[in-house]
Amino acid sequence: MTAAPEQGHHAAHTWQEARQRAFEVAAPIPASPVPLRAALGRTLSSDVLALQDMPHYASSAMDGWAVNGSGPWILSEPGQRLAPYQASPIVTGGLIPPGAKAVLRSESGVITTDDDGLPVLALGGAAKPGEPRNGQHIRKAAEEAAEGEVLIKAGVVLNPAHLALAALAGLDEVEVLGKPLVRFLLTGSEVVDQGMPGPGQVRDTFGPQLGGVVELLGGIAGEQVRVGDSYEDWLAALQDVEPDVPQEAAGLADVDAEPPADVVITTGGTGRSGTDHFRKAIAELGGTLLIDGIAMRPGHPAVLAELPDGRFVLGLPGNPLAAMMALFTVGGPLLAALGHGSMPDTGEVPSGAMIDADPGRTRLMPFKLVYGLASPAQHAGPGMLRGLANADGVMVVPPHGVQLGELVQAFALPWGKPLPVPKPPEEKPRKAPARGQRKGPQGPVDWSALDA
Repeated sequence: MTAAPEQGHHAAHTWQEARQRAFEVAAPIPASPVPLRAALGRTLSSDVLALQDMPHYASSAMDGWAVNGSGPWILSEPGQRLAPYQASPIVTGGLIPPGAKAVLRSESGVITTDDDGLPVLALGGAAKPGEPRNGQHIRKAAEEAAEGEVLIKAGVVLNPAHLALAALAGLDEVEVLGKPLVRFLLTGSEVVDQGMPGPGQVRDTFGPQLGGVVELLGGIAGEQVRVGDSYEDWLAALQDVEPDVPQEAAGLADVDAEPPADVVITTGGTGRSGTDHFRKAIAELGGTLLIDGIAMRPGHPAVLAELPDGRFVLGLPGNPLAAMMALFTVGGPLLAALGHGSMPDTGEVPSGAMIDADPGRTRLMPFKLVYGLASPAQHAGPGMLRGLANADGVMVVPPHGVQLGELVQAFALPWGKPLPVPKPPEEKPRKAPARGQRKGPQGPVDWSALDA
């Protein structure tokens, strides 16, 4: 059921309600296999097992010769079975030939001749007494793991060494928890991608930042497509039909190689003027509006919808700061829920300023920490980014305002440090009694003598 239009600046959902709604409407994406090259940072959903012994054959740990028995040794061709007193050249990692009992290091042997002038291998150089011992410098099969042994347990966030171990185990892909793929539809005929904008033009601020922020929020940044401002362009883009815009001109990647998105993020078009097409396009596609405006500033025109095919569409306002606040408010919880995560944390910071009431509306204010107090950042208008770029976090100012020094709800920026934990008020130390002053009773007092 479509939410009712907002009246004035009062939207259907408060800031807290919008966050909770975005988190609750999404179910975690099921686990699936992904290629090793795409698994870095993903959460393993099932154990990685050794598909065979590791290593699956006995190999040499040194460059030198595989030998059978004690020297001197008659030289044999590599790879052939060695009879007693025979040796053959071998390199590090080389397959130990049948009959070999040890490996003699290259620095411990010398090629010489026997009494008949035939070449033989003898101890020499850096050889130590008794070298080589039986089994010396041979890496045995299954030395690292036996077939079927657990190498990486489910629940681990995969690092590069995990991926190398999985490859060593013979795997080409691993099973990981689902993670939402996000596609971006960037609108605005006045937007330019490079160079200095002329009068009536603006630089693209979304292209350089949205993908990175989505990755920090737990999503996978997919393709970016720039679409026109007409309703037909909007409809085609949301239908996942390639618009009639040369992608080469926009510097975009080939879309054919990318799987369907779980979330589509649009920019602009969420207002209620005749040139804003978000709601009309969603309705024509049979979608449902889940959040239709939020009682907050900036970012109140944010919209979250779901299409019949299961894709979520997050409509961000066209102003840069407003869009980021909407992305933190709705996008963060949505991506967390889809990616098996928890609701993004909030904390508290002491306000460094008195902030007046704004009835019916939550205000999101980037702040700088100054002497432990959260001071609202300058240059924090809906179309500005300077304040956010230098901020330590965002204050969530309630409609009734905040007093100087009062603790106010806040959240850290995805790319920033965690919020500091407010220190509890210190208890005043008790004064020690003056010299000669009698101390009060310590512990329970026996009043029974008064009854005597």
